[in-house]
Amino acid sequence: MNQPKIRVVIVDDELLARKFIRGLLKQDEEVEIVGECRNGREAVATISREKPDLVFLDVQMPGMNGFAVLEALDVGQLPELVFTTAYESYALRAFERHALDYLLKPFDEARFAAALQHAKQRLAARPPDEERLHIGALLETIRAKQDSLDRIVFRVDGRITFLNTRDIEWVQADDKYVQVHTAKGALMVRQTLSAMEAQLEPKHFVRIHRSAIVNVEQIKELQPLFDGDHSILMQSGTKLTLSRHYRERLFAVLGKPL
Repeated sequence: MNQPKIRVVIVDDELLARKFIRGLLKQDEEVEIVGECRNGREAVATISREKPDLVFLDVQMPGMNGFAVLEALDVGQLPELVFTTAYESYALRAFERHALDYLLKPFDEARFAAALQHAKQRLAARPPDEERLHIGALLETIRAKQDSLDRIVFRVDGRITFLNTRDIEWVQADDKYVQVHTAKGALMVRQTLSAMEAQLEPKHFVRIHRSAIVNVEQIKELQPLFDGDHSILMQSGTKLTLSRHYRERLFAVLGKPL
């Protein structure tokens, strides 16, 4: 008698990441992909509807990240989880502390295969109560996390660099790197913009464009443009473009103009 396939949902805001995971999963005859989600809202709806056995869950997603997805779901009905993350700091320590599996981006086929095999073993053993305790403990750790990071640790040219977040003016995506702009110049860091966004306090740092985040304390004024966008003038004199897609998010932090 054939064993039922393991029903899997992929959650990642990056198309290439979803495509890579999908390709690896399709090589496994024991697996059936029952959903792909581009954001947290889609993830909550799909997981609630499909009730998958296993979810590959991206941690850094704009708006509703992976932790917020877990908060929105019933912990008692969560599937097996493998987290995917692009940064090595807080999240990895939390996963290791609570014995939860994760994939550090960029991961290769061998590391993915090991994570998938581990998930299969856990599903076969069916320790649901133990797994839920781990997830519940993780969420308590996330809730207890400080509201903001006073500083961020970077690895630049082999050196460990510390930067106070209040000194960051804006952050710009640059292929697989980000440029972190301060009054003293710019740091080039090998990290995605989404990963950087996940580490910054959302009350102070807001995405204004698909390739830029600003420190709202460093904004001097907003200047309207003819096409419905706005130009943001920073205290340093730098001008950035606020796209219409992110305008409401910025105004939600700044407050509506009188």
